[in-house]
Amino acid sequence: MLVTASIVTYKNKKEVLDAAVTSFLNTGMDVFLYIIDNSPDDTIRQWYNDPRVEYIYNNANIGFGAAHNIIMRDISKLGKYHLVLNPDIRFENGVLEKLYHFMEENPNIGNCMPRIVYPDGNLQYLCKLLPTPRDWIIRMFLPFNKIRARVDYFFEMRFTGYDHIMDVPYLSGCFMFLRREVIREIGVFDEGIFMYGEDTDLNRRIFQHYRTVYFPEITIIHDFEKGSHKNLRLFWIHVKAAVYYLNKWGWFFDKERRKINQAIKKKYIK
Repeated sequence: MLVTASIVTYKNKKEVLDAAVTSFLNTGMDVFLYIIDNSPDDTIRQWYNDPRVEYIYNNANIGFGAAHNIIMRDISKLGKYHLVLNPDIRFENGVLEKLYHFMEENPNIGNCMPRIVYPDGNLQYLCKLLPTPRDWIIRMFLPFNKIRARVDYFFEMRFTGYDHIMDVPYLSGCFMFLRREVIREIGVFDEGIFMYGEDTDLNRRIFQHYRTVYFPEITIIHDFEKGSHKNLRLFWIHVKAAVYYLNKWGWFFDKERRKINQAIKKKYIK
């Protein structure tokens, strides 16, 4: 198997999930897709009868990372590359092929993310530095646009222009094109994080040993509803994830974070 993928679902609309599933399966490559369902019922079970799709029903919402880990911790289920794929992603034929060949040509890359846009074509700024408490506090709690814009300019690496291949210490978890041997070596998502921030943690662990790369030569579409900005329960899940991550890696005294962020700024600030 060349490429496998896992999609974690929770009460997703059929037309949205159909777009993600079709995008992944629309290839001549040897692929296989796992749909791991955290929904309260197994309605999705009836939607797909393609032999390249396996449906797994959890009968509980066990969280984003824990659901992906059902597949990722079993290396025998993974292709040479494994894609962590959000259900609200869609892309054209040829994307997987280009990613595959790019990774084959660069064996020091552990995770790769393409250019990601909204449905209207506007760029999503999903390349980030390692977060500081200040970054997350301002982005979560302060409604002052000028202050937030200043934080985002650096935290979201907007100073890079997003127009060239670059190393990024924190790539979004909505589309993670991972090398199987890296998963074997580095491990899977930290299940202490229910949702939000598990991608930060896994990318950081990969970045310690491999390159994690933004590859803008291909583009995908992400609906990106930002649920934690609209739902109080999801907001507090986001807060708890941030606290867990900072407790694990360090709040104000994190030498590795400072070293990595400074090196990235020095390399890419124009």
